[in-house]
Amino acid sequence: MNTIFFYIGSYFIGNFLTAHFLVKFIRKKGDIHTQGSGNPGARNIGRLYGKKAFVITFLGDALKGSLVILIGKILNLSEIELLFGLTLTVIGHIKPIIFHLKGGKGVSTFIGGIITFEPLLALLIIIVFIIIYPMSKSFTIAGLASFCMIPVAVSYLYKSMDLLFVLSTLIVIIILAHSENLFKKMGHT
Repeated sequence: MNTIFFYIGSYFIGNFLTAHFLVKFIRKKGDIHTQGSGNPGARNIGRLYGKKAFVITFLGDALKGSLVILIGKILNLSEIELLFGLTLTVIGHIKPIIFHLKGGKGVSTFIGGIITFEPLLALLIIIVFIIIYPMSKSFTIAGLASFCMIPVAVSYLYKSMDLLFVLSTLIVIIILAHSENLFKKMGHT
């Protein structure tokens, strides 16, 4: 029963869009969905309101992923249950029912959760990003490429094909959330 509540709670934690509440705080009547790219994520709010807003939004959204993993650990859930909860949190961020399924891309939430799940993965993300970014000149492509290495690393560290499957599914969800941006970038090359 705890696991079901954990999964439902994970999705609704994902629905908390930091950018939405930050814009309401800054502008009183503002709606991030009608500003800039319309994406309620750290990059859009950073372009509109500066570095401080970027950092607050990134950390707020990352905290959601961390919180879900920490709650799952307190409940003594298995690794597979933790990662399924993180998947639901990312889906809740990308398709929040509270905001008519108009959410962000899920990157900050994923980063916060996956690093809380396994802190060593921070190093992997940074190294792959540093290698790929000079070639691609794209934060999106370098970031997604670094994420693609995570399922392999986790399945190796935990000796689990189940974790490989759940994480691969999660990465595909994040890539699909970025598909429009990726097609635009490929069209420019």
